[in-house]
Amino acid sequence: MPANSHYTLKTMKYKIKCAFIFAACLCIQITFAAEPAYKIGLLKYNGGGDWYANLETSLKNLINFCNKNLNTNISNEQAVVEVGNPEIFNYPFVHMTGHGNVIFNAQEVQNLRNYLMGGGFLHISDSYGIDPYIRREMKKVFPELDFVEVPFNHAIYHQKFNFDNGLPKIHEHDGSNPKGFALVFKGRIICFYDFECDLGDGWENAEVHNDPEEKRQAALKMGANIISYAFSF
Repeated sequence: MPANSHYTLKTMKYKIKCAFIFAACLCIQITFAAEPAYKIGLLKYNGGGDWYANLETSLKNLINFCNKNLNTNISNEQAVVEVGNPEIFNYPFVHMTGHGNVIFNAQEVQNLRNYLMGGGFLHISDSYGIDPYIRREMKKVFPELDFVEVPFNHAIYHQKFNFDNGLPKIHEHDGSNPKGFALVFKGRIICFYDFECDLGDGWENAEVHNDPEEKRQAALKMGANIISYAFSF
């Protein structure tokens, strides 16, 4: 056996050991990198309206779509947050939907105002019937702001996907054209409200409303645009 064979063997063992350590460290890095970076929440409110209308599959499907198509890293965990809970600040994006009455008390008004002024984002999807109530309550939150219709050339319609004619029409409701309204604070949309559209229903599993796949994809793409816009600030 060559004189340096013992040294060579020790060197090889050392290199193999280092390779295993490096691989283990790399696995740890990958594991940490795979941890979700964000959570988005479903807003729970008082007043009798069904805040839980799209509870089961809607947001989960949107999150999966965004993680796949936008390379986001959003947790798929079902998260519900109350309007007045300080935990709302843990969610950069909050979704709200329903058909009926909405009531914010004074503490909830202040909490939601602070959240939105501090960089949070609220998406409201009219599932049919929420319009007069949400306009009334959001006026409490921002008495100085009015909902304005978002022009079709706005960036929110042209993120990953282009919607040259604004919102897609998902459900008939009153048969009117869908409209996107916004509350704008310091040049930034802080609340986007889809009316006569029903994006939230379009995100649900196909069997829930029997929507054609083309409409479901349009709803998911527009939802992804809203999230992309919200995360860009």
